[in-house]
Amino acid sequence: MSVKLSVVVPCYNEGAVIDRLVDELASVLERLDGDYEVLLVDDGSTDDTLDRMRHINATRPAFRYLVLSRNFGKEAAMLAGLSHVDADAVAIMDADLQHPPELLLPMVELLGAGYEQVVARRDRAGEAWPRRLASRAYYRMVNGLIDVRLQDGAGDFRVLSRSALRALLSIGEVNRYSKGLFAWIGFRTTYVDYRNAARAGGESKWGFRSLFNYGIDSVISFNSKPLRIAIHVGVLISMLAVVYGVWVGVDAIVNGNAVPGYVTLICAVVGLGGLQMIMLGVIGEYLGRIYTETKGRPHFFIRERSADLESR
Repeated sequence: MSVKLSVVVPCYNEGAVIDRLVDELASVLERLDGDYEVLLVDDGSTDDTLDRMRHINATRPAFRYLVLSRNFGKEAAMLAGLSHVDADAVAIMDADLQHPPELLLPMVELLGAGYEQVVARRDRAGEAWPRRLASRAYYRMVNGLIDVRLQDGAGDFRVLSRSALRALLSIGEVNRYSKGLFAWIGFRTTYVDYRNAARAGGESKWGFRSLFNYGIDSVISFNSKPLRIAIHVGVLISMLAVVYGVWVGVDAIVNGNAVPGYVTLICAVVGLGGLQMIMLGVIGEYLGRIYTETKGRPHFFIRERSADLESR
């Protein structure tokens, strides 16, 4: 089936790898039965990424670019790219070549077979066992909390039909967790497994702190269960306090009050104080998101775009 494909690639400080990415993408996309375009989105890079994008666009017109006014984050960069594509299908992939471009060919074929989301799912082969164990535990926990189901290894690398893209763009929320939004919109979905690869160049933008915050986003973005859990924990602690109070009272009547209970008191104060701070943090996270949504600020601003994107 002949199809016009747009490929959206968010880029942040990818000057070391972007030329190789373009070469490999061009080699793959030229084998497609249909037209294609690649939209490189510069998310406020501080290296020579933008200069390379300009040169690429001058020598390869099918490779266009957008430049955001600052670093808004990957979610905003993806949304900016998706908002400027004009094709029957759109693919999203990273610039570091950990998403193999050659996988686009079978993914587009599956889209032509009637699927509306074709998702590349990374396997865990070659990863250290602590990381695999942590990943499985994370997905088991998250899928028990949120209202949609996330697949282990399935990220942003996917191909969407025009219908799925329209559905995704109709969601106007500011706090976007795309992995969850892809699952939330539904549509007929299939998966293509691939072997994880090392970065072709540059440095990873995902440290422990970023991954931890990303995990919080996955839980908070799709339900209010953490608030419900806070109620359950509060009720449980109250019940334990009543039981403990009865036990202390009975022990004082039977044996007298010879032991002051200093250690018990300190443990209770510290433990309950920490628990209260966690609960306040959960409430504050929801309030902060409500505050951000009510301001209604744009997701991004565009500072520059290639000439062929001016009309979009």
